[in-house]
Amino acid sequence: MSSYVFPARTTNAEIELGTLLQPKFGPDGLLPCITTDHATNEVLMFAFMNAESLAHTLRTGKVTYWSRSRNKLWTKGEESGNVQLVKEILTDCDQDVIQIRVENVGGVACHNGYKSCFYRKLVDGANPDDNASLKLEFAARRVVDPAILYKKS
Repeated sequence: MSSYVFPARTTNAEIELGTLLQPKFGPDGLLPCITTDHATNEVLMFAFMNAESLAHTLRTGKVTYWSRSRNKLWTKGEESGNVQLVKEILTDCDQDVIQIRVENVGGVACHNGYKSCFYRKLVDGANPDDNASLKLEFAARRVVDPAILYKKS
């Protein structure tokens, strides 16, 4: 996937308590990334990065992900104009997940026109033994019609 290489992982103590970024990409070369709004801490989206997309994000200050469905890099907002500007990058204790706090330019992170990709919630009383009870309800309002965001020429 990528020829870019981050520092090799060393000891558990250095990975968990040290001061050098040593991300643990999975066997598929991907690293889970949780993206949040830097001002509100609202979770905007979840996506994957590979080493190349993480390096591109660090170089440009604009969040770039690895699209598994398109099998290519994509910088958030390249089509919609709703870019995500990096404010802070955090890693979890064993450096196998990252969180990026962003300025969500344009106010829309979801391709369906919502501020966050997490705009529906499971209703109370959902029962895994009763499929009819596994209903979702909207927990947010659409900010913009996606047809306006993604004008195909």
